[in-house]
Amino acid sequence: MPLAAMNEPSEAGTGTKPLAPRALYQEVAERLRQQIFARRLEPGSWIDEMKLAAEYGISRTPLREALKVLAVEGLVTMKVRRGAYVTEMSGDDVRQIYHLLALLESDAAAAVAGGADDAGRAELTRLHARLASQARRRDEFFATNEQFHMRLLEIAGNRWATQIVADLRKMMKLNRHHSLFKQGRLAESLAEHEALMGAIEARDAAAAARVMKAHFDNGLAAAA
Repeated sequence: MPLAAMNEPSEAGTGTKPLAPRALYQEVAERLRQQIFARRLEPGSWIDEMKLAAEYGISRTPLREALKVLAVEGLVTMKVRRGAYVTEMSGDDVRQIYHLLALLESDAAAAVAGGADDAGRAELTRLHARLASQARRRDEFFATNEQFHMRLLEIAGNRWATQIVADLRKMMKLNRHHSLFKQGRLAESLAEHEALMGAIEARDAAAAARVMKAHFDNGLAAAA
């Protein structure tokens, strides 16, 4: 179904302008985002606006607005007189992102270990158990792994850290050498999660921060 058909403006009884154009470019941005994450649009590749507009059944205006959204997120790079390209991660990019994730998530792990309530701890325990059951199903493991990390940040309660990490994790998906792709890394990651949960259950903030920092250090080594 063309995207335009999914975003017909509704009647506005109050006289305000309909929000359909905004909803349309957001829908376009999400579809492009998922194509990038699924490698249907490869890092470094040129984005053919005319082809995509025809494929989506829309004009180029909402497509260009969507590309601006993705450019702000870092997923797309706009080049003067050359158009839009899927961002390609350099080695320095990967190292810098892992460094920031290690700082923010180790701080969150310490906060959770030291101050989370029983409900928060129980939720992380359930997510960890699901993660362990998915060790042989990589795509499901990836999704639950991200859910675990984001939920830990939310329980820690720093919304700014949560927002920054969410954006950084989008960029991580552009890395051609994702750490969990490496042979044996998935099992190592699961063992690190097990140690993290042990520190959280023991209410040991320092140990939780230390384990999370090592988790990202090992992930970076595997992603190099």
